[in-house]
Amino acid sequence: MIGLVAATVAGRQGCERLAAAWPGRTRTYQGPVKEALAAAFGECEQVVAFLAAGAVVRLVAPLLSAKRDDPGVVTVDEAHRHAVALLGGHAGGANALAAAVGEVLGAAPVVTTATDAVAITALDTLPYPAQGPIAAVTRAVLDGERVPLYADTPWPLPPLPLDHAPAPGTAPPASTPAAVWVTDRVVRPAADATAQETGTADGTGAGAENGTGAGAGTGRIVFVRPPSLVVGVGASRGVGEQEVVELVHAALDGAGLARLSVAALATVDAKKDEPGIVGAAARLGVPLLTYPAQALAAVPVPNPSAAPLAAVGTPSVAEAAALLGAGPGGELAVEKRKSAMATAAVARRRARGRLAVVGLGPGARDLLTPRAAAELRRASVVVGLDQYVAQIRDLLPPGTRVLESGLGAEEERARTAVAQARAGHAVALIGSGDAGVYAMASPALAEAADDIDVVGVPGVTAALAAAALLGAPLGHDHVSISLSDLHTPWDVIERRVRAAAESDLVVTFYNPRSRGRDWQLPKALSILAGHRAPDTPVGIVHAASRPDERTAISTLAAFDVTTVDMVTVVTVGNTATRVVAGRMVTPRGYRWQS
Repeated sequence: MIGLVAATVAGRQGCERLAAAWPGRTRTYQGPVKEALAAAFGECEQVVAFLAAGAVVRLVAPLLSAKRDDPGVVTVDEAHRHAVALLGGHAGGANALAAAVGEVLGAAPVVTTATDAVAITALDTLPYPAQGPIAAVTRAVLDGERVPLYADTPWPLPPLPLDHAPAPGTAPPASTPAAVWVTDRVVRPAADATAQETGTADGTGAGAENGTGAGAGTGRIVFVRPPSLVVGVGASRGVGEQEVVELVHAALDGAGLARLSVAALATVDAKKDEPGIVGAAARLGVPLLTYPAQALAAVPVPNPSAAPLAAVGTPSVAEAAALLGAGPGGELAVEKRKSAMATAAVARRRARGRLAVVGLGPGARDLLTPRAAAELRRASVVVGLDQYVAQIRDLLPPGTRVLESGLGAEEERARTAVAQARAGHAVALIGSGDAGVYAMASPALAEAADDIDVVGVPGVTAALAAAALLGAPLGHDHVSISLSDLHTPWDVIERRVRAAAESDLVVTFYNPRSRGRDWQLPKALSILAGHRAPDTPVGIVHAASRPDERTAISTLAAFDVTTVDMVTVVTVGNTATRVVAGRMVTPRGYRWQS
């Protein structure tokens, strides 16, 4: 919930605008400002105060508790010109909130955190929990020190301006001055394992007091905890929540595994409502996964037992549920442990990489969607055609690895992107327009199996960008056809053009003409001319949305094909298309309205 506080009429109007923009997400606090702000601070995850920054500082100072507990606070000035992320920029989400407030009010977001100022991914904004001296290691990165990134297994992370360790599984040497380590292992002495788990993200808690997070003499290490562990739990009826939690902790601590890497608890369907198990999952802050006894019984385990077979129909609950929860490639990390009324086992998931197939639009920056921009910032590896990489290189944060190649290497780029995702990285494979339209999505998804996560990010296609410039030529049924016969035989292309002509569809031609392919477009137009009048409008858009953009409207009879090249889109109207005030228009109905 976002608390809204104001002292003036202008401030209250700002509250009303935010409340209208974010229905169900805000609560407006009335009354004296001091009391209203204190109430919002104590009850909400975030606060927007329409007050001077200095006033908010004085009012919230006595309320501050801890970085991980305080809400994010944004202040907005009387004229709604600036939205200042005042408190909890990362942990409280104030930086993102300031940007969101700015979008609604037209205010400029003001963010002063150092990593944001230089466009570096902050360690406390990673998708996984981080422990240790975050501030100290971040300062080392900002100061230009060579800070290595170690990973037991690569997990998809955003770009980090770090040096990579020689190979996955390499551990930091004892003398490392500063490092980031992606691991689900606790490497402290056993006596300190619990303390480490209670350390705060900024390294100020009990488990990070010495500034190392890895035992004496190992330097400054920030531990990033991937969601790699699934704990399987079995229990007798009436088991207590505390007993389950203690058994889970004992299983993890005994094996030197990080509690923050637990992604889920898993059990048999028959125990999905067992209060002790349900409560334990809630206390651990993870979802509870349940599986049919028949599915659990099919999982080979090292320690089957007759007791659960008789009770719930499977020889294993804890071990089998952990392995099923871990998914394909999961391995048992801790065999079954017992308490008086419960059993627990731990399985380790295989890291799943992430592949985002991103459409960049036709070229203009303002036609690049916010989602596409966000995916580019999220990816640690970007794969694409060199000229497309050049379009968005300035959006890539420091530490992004770019794998670019020239024309004609589509399949190679697709294989490279999938291979990088399979290696555990967060990958963005980029293409122009919409990545699923004559672009990289098809070859990439033909390579990708179900061992990686795939996200499609739509983009503005060349056909749509050209249509917007021409008028409304796609107002009724239409089709896009590529005239490139590099991958499709011409007889197939010709058959499709003929079908479009006979069906009276508006046709948009992609890849219409190059120096080596100059006869295909005239041939396609002649096929259409056999079914349409000579004065049928033809729209030509060269380099839509780019600096050398050029637009013209002609007819089938007068069209000059020599004005067309590979970055031109040609749109041929149907029998109802007209030119109105210099614009191509295809009516939404079959007949023009009188």
